[in-house]
Amino acid sequence: MPGSNQTESSAEPAANNVKTWWLSGLPGAGKTTLAQNLARHLREQSIAVCVLDGDEIRQGLSKDLGFSLTDREEQGRRTAEMARLLNLNGISAIVALVSPSMRGRALARGVIGHDKFVEAYISTPLHICQQRDPKGWYAKAKQNPALQLTGVSAPYEAPISAECVIDTSQTDLADAIVQLTSFLRK
Repeated sequence: MPGSNQTESSAEPAANNVKTWWLSGLPGAGKTTLAQNLARHLREQSIAVCVLDGDEIRQGLSKDLGFSLTDREEQGRRTAEMARLLNLNGISAIVALVSPSMRGRALARGVIGHDKFVEAYISTPLHICQQRDPKGWYAKAKQNPALQLTGVSAPYEAPISAECVIDTSQTDLADAIVQLTSFLRK
């Protein structure tokens, strides 16, 4: 039937544009700001999108988790499962999550699927993140080293082969959004 072939072929490119951007980096690197602005840009293009912010997820779905590496990886796994479900339903996901381990990010890529997963390393230097300290985490970590803050008393394993690397202290917001949206055309 000519009409159904046309519908299938026009729906295919849209399905190929469903992505999960996994924004990883130190606290204060700019992940949430980038996620919110990327979502706004995509919505202006009539692309269905949902932001999955680590701090918000911790208030509900992951409120039973602490900040050990095991708990952080479980937080990432849960978030990846949500992103996968969104993608299956034609909704792109933007994940703003510290996700400090390479193993945890590899697990997320495996859950979501290699063809839909865009790893974006928000590589803003520690001293800039400490100056920004939008949520007061670095100040709290100074007073309580047991807090296990990533970049201070807990390690962050920088991605070796992220699809996108953005240092928000060097890249303005508009250029960062251009870099992130370039993956829709691929």
